[in-house]
Amino acid sequence: MKHLLKTIIRNVKSVKGNSLAEFATTTALMATLAATAAPKLSEMSEGAKGEKSRNEIDKIIKQAGQFYQDTADEEGRGRFPNQAKFDVSIGNVGTGHYNNGDGSSNGLSADIAASEAHEAAILLDLGITTSTPTQGWDRYNEAHRVQWQSVFDVNYSTSASGTGTDAAGGIVNAQNYHHGYTAASTDADGVVTPASGPANEWDALFGDEELESKFQDGHYVYTVVAGGGTGNDVYPPTIYVADIESAVDFNNVLMP
Repeated sequence: MKHLLKTIIRNVKSVKGNSLAEFATTTALMATLAATAAPKLSEMSEGAKGEKSRNEIDKIIKQAGQFYQDTADEEGRGRFPNQAKFDVSIGNVGTGHYNNGDGSSNGLSADIAASEAHEAAILLDLGITTSTPTQGWDRYNEAHRVQWQSVFDVNYSTSASGTGTDAAGGIVNAQNYHHGYTAASTDADGVVTPASGPANEWDALFGDEELESKFQDGHYVYTVVAGGGTGNDVYPPTIYVADIESAVDFNNVLMP
């Protein structure tokens, strides 16, 4: 028994703890590692969000292409979601949208000019134009909203002057030209006629599930350059989709 007790005491005395200096050194190393790893982890997170955004935009473009083919079979000519017809734009240039098939133009050359003006404005936002040096829409900036509509929220886009807010606080847009849609209006007596028409056609394509950008200021928007012409001179519309976190970095385009 006495021998066992001596053995236990000897073993306890042989156990050595860490000194204060060793503890301080270990703490300093851990702090250095944390400070070094934090930016890398942040970059990985940003990269993951960017990859997610590009994948979601690709999904939107794919659905737009399928919708175009389906309406081509059903309606005689293809159109993109919310287009009234293949020759009506979505998004606005200057004072409003344009219609290459409304009879107001002076032939094919005027139709093409309207489409080219719209496309030029889009390319400025995407920062891929060569005619005018531009930084493009590379960060959240509401001034760029003039050319674009929300994919999943028809109240997102505004005209240059804006039109106020709705009861839910969303921005009411006088430029909501989508398939069969009529914007709200107020007559001289102050009587309000609410907006009418079918729901956003994007919703059905995604089973009423909204795709949301992972970026704080992100949101998926699109614009459609109208097609036009007839017979051998017909040309299709073109759709651009972007994430407003940075339209320069996150965008895609489809021309059937």
